[in-house]
Parts: sequence; structure tokens; C-alpha cells
Amino acid sequence: MPIYQAIILAIVQGVTELLPVSSSAHVIVAAKFFHQDMSDPGNALLLVMLHTGTMLAVIVYFWRQWKNTFFSSGQAFMRFAILVFVACLLTGAVGYPIELGVAHILGEGTRKAEIEELFNKLNWIAPALAAAGLLIIFAGIYEARQPEANADTKKKELSWPQALLMGAVQGLAIPFRGFSRSGSTISTGLLARGNRLPVESFSFALAVAITPLAMAREVFRLHHAWLHASDEYLGSAIIACFFGFIFACTSGLFALAWLSRWLEQGRWYFFGIYCLVAAAGVEVLYLRGW
Repeated sequence: MPIYQAIILAIVQGVTELLPVSSSAHVIVAAKFFHQDMSDPGNALLLVMLHTGTMLAVIVYFWRQWKNTFFSSGQAFMRFAILVFVACLLTGAVGYPIELGVAHILGEGTRKAEIEELFNKLNWIAPALAAAGLLIIFAGIYEARQPEANADTKKKELSWPQALLMGAVQGLAIPFRGFSRSGSTISTGLLARGNRLPVESFSFALAVAITPLAMAREVFRLHHAWLHASDEYLGSAIIACFFGFIFACTSGLFALAWLSRWLEQGRWYFFGIYCLVAAAGVEVLYLRGW
């Protein structure tokens, strides 16, 4: 992939990964305009590096807040670590069976399919975007009618039921490109009457926890393809990955500042409206043969 295309996709990824509008959907559609297949080994590795860049942005942005809350004492850290661990277990318990089911459907029962085949299926992405949009809008309206949920203190702790619900919903988001991970988990936390600040913080803590596992899985999946790739192909892919990482991290920091500001200002539902519009656009592209 040319470097300029990798940079554009990195900016798209960095902004949309950390806003509740589904980075996968936007990156896939943007890649189609460049006639790039994101299931290609080099491009799939680029996606891994883009996620690495946004994960670093999350750590940088939330580090001070996590230090003052989750890392403020040994007891606070243990509670946080256990919450994240159990929530991630629920993510796997919910997401893995769905991945198997989707792979079976994609393979039409006759062959083993990969979940990555969804990278090019706009007819799956559009309804996932619409579902995320409706969830975000509903959560925004519900939160606006429950002002007491944020009235006590900005440092109100997340409860066990809230954290576990967010972990389970994250399992629904992972297999479907378009069903925003941050949008679905934060919306679930708000619907469970969670305070905005800890809900947002915990949502991205979950992302940091699962991203290395997802990266390791993708690298393992691509191992065989890379062994048979030419030196020229490897060199080009590595350079694209480097620039992608830098720009994904930088744009991710901008997106997090935007997200936090709108969440605090009660504009969460705006992201849902955007998802519905984006879903309609993706459906039009699909009907036109993209």
C-alpha cells in the first residue's frame, strides 16, 4: 500500500476508533476507494499497527486519570484489575461463539471461513452501524432523563453489574465490523446508570486489555503468509505500518479529547445520528456494487 494511503487510513482509524462510530466500517469503506483489500496480509498487518497506535493514544490520554483512580492504592488496583479481567472473560465468552457462527455462515457450511472475510462485506457493515447508532441514541436520551446518575461526583466508582454488562456487550461488538466497540460499551454503561467519567475510562481500559490479545492473534494468523512474502513486499508493508502507527496515535489523541468533551456536554446521541447516516451511505455503496 502506498504511504499516502496508509496515512489517510491511519487518520481515519485514529479518529473513528476512539469515537463511537466504528473504525472498522470507516477504514474498510475508505480502503475500497483506494481499491485496497484489507484482508490482504500486508493490509491486515497495517490494521494491527493502527490499533496499536490508538491503544498508545488511550494510555497517554487516560494515564493521569487511571493513576489517580485505579492506581491510587493497592486495593483500588486489585478491584480494577479483577473487574477488567472478568469483563474480558465475558467478552470472550460472548464473542467467540458468535465468531464461530459467523464463520460457519460465511463458509456456507462447506468450508472454514475467517472472521476477517467481513472486511469486505458492506451488506453486513451497514446494519451493524445502524444498530450501534440506535443504541447510542437510546443511551443518550436515557441519560438525559436520568441527571442524578452524574449528579453525585465525577469520581463515582463503576459497579460490578455495570462493568460486567460492558464486558459482555464488547463481545457482541468484536465480531461485527460497524458495531462500534466504544459506542456499544459506553452506551451500555450509561444505560446501566453509570457515571460518564468512569464509564468512559473503563470502556477504554477494556480496549487496552484486549488489544494485545487481538494483535497477537492476527500476527499468528498472518505468520504463514509473511514467511512466503518477498523482501520488497515486506519492506513496503513495514514502512506503511510505521507511518500508520504514528498518524493513528496522533489523530487518536485528538479524537479522545473530542469524545470526552461531547460526552460531558450531553451530546452523546449526536454520534448515534451520525452512525445512522453512515449506515445509509454504506448501504448505498453496497447496492451500487462496491
